[in-house]
Amino acid sequence: MREVAIIGAGTTQFGELWERSFRDLAVEAGLRAIEDAGISGDEIQALYGGNMSAGRFIEQEHIGALIADYAGLARLHIPSTRAEAACASGALAMHLAVLSIASGWYDLVIAAGIEKMTDVGSDSADELLASSVDRKWEVIYGATLPSLFAQMARLHMTHYNTTAEQMAQVAVKNHANAVHNPFAQYQHEISLESVLASPLVADPLRMLDCSSIADGASAVVVCAAEKARQYTDSPVYVKASAQASDTISLHDRRDLITMDATVAAARKAYQQASLQPAQIDLAEVHDSYTISELIAIEDLGFVKKGEGGKATEAGETALGGRIPVNPSGGLKACGHPLGATGIRQIVEITQQLRNEAGKRQVPGAEIALTHNIGGTGGTAIVHIFTR
Repeated sequence: MREVAIIGAGTTQFGELWERSFRDLAVEAGLRAIEDAGISGDEIQALYGGNMSAGRFIEQEHIGALIADYAGLARLHIPSTRAEAACASGALAMHLAVLSIASGWYDLVIAAGIEKMTDVGSDSADELLASSVDRKWEVIYGATLPSLFAQMARLHMTHYNTTAEQMAQVAVKNHANAVHNPFAQYQHEISLESVLASPLVADPLRMLDCSSIADGASAVVVCAAEKARQYTDSPVYVKASAQASDTISLHDRRDLITMDATVAAARKAYQQASLQPAQIDLAEVHDSYTISELIAIEDLGFVKKGEGGKATEAGETALGGRIPVNPSGGLKACGHPLGATGIRQIVEITQQLRNEAGKRQVPGAEIALTHNIGGTGGTAIVHIFTR
């Protein structure tokens, strides 16, 4: 298997972009990545686009062909494939891109992610989000995505004495990081008190414990590592790409507060990269709800099980801490356009490892990890990158 590298990265603004179309966003992110890589369209051999539900958000299917068409690549007749794994669709697109290069099938491809969510009302968006979990055995009985994560939160609080204040610290930290991210949806700080005083969504989760729907797109250019220096002096190498699955329904899990798919994907990724969790310098993890970041840092091996809240409260995951988590602001402050998030995380890591992250830069970052899940953890994808 060949080594793989990222040679270009680009993202749009994330947020309520009502004046921008799905096509506009896809083209902007792709062009930024292509320009960053310094390549021409004629060099692209394939495109993988992560998208969860354009068919319902904007009533458009056949997304692979649409993106290739509006990116000006249709004349090249390259294969363009849509990847779907709910909220992990972007990371899945990257996983497929890595496999296609590592196998030797292609030499240079694009992995992208996009979602246009705000053209429908919030009730419709919530219903579409619920399609990432089991409709027959969860949604039909009234479960929503927030209520399922709330169950995880309450059980974590019961088993490990995790507090609402510790969960709220995740939101406070990530908003503080996003102040320095020009592409984030919310570029302002919030206080612990404001999180705890925000309206309840599903007890114990409050409004400011939850990420928001958003529009946005991100893209990276991926190529065979031996060719990367032809394009850039600062390639970012993909040392691991691992995917794992679990039951789609929360109630069928072995443990409701351990995402076994994350544990399995992380184990595979560490084995591929010949690394240990303690060697990771920073991580972008899936914090769709504050409890999901606490569970993620435990399941990825950054802290012991049950100590995610204590580690966050102690500042271990803050910029300048032992293991900075979500220096971009995470899903919580960047916004969460479902199909785009996994690639947006990789764009952030690319900037960090190229020392281009400005005031949110993690000094001396050499090794980084991304973690993206679908639904409540039915899919988990972990990537590890190095300079």
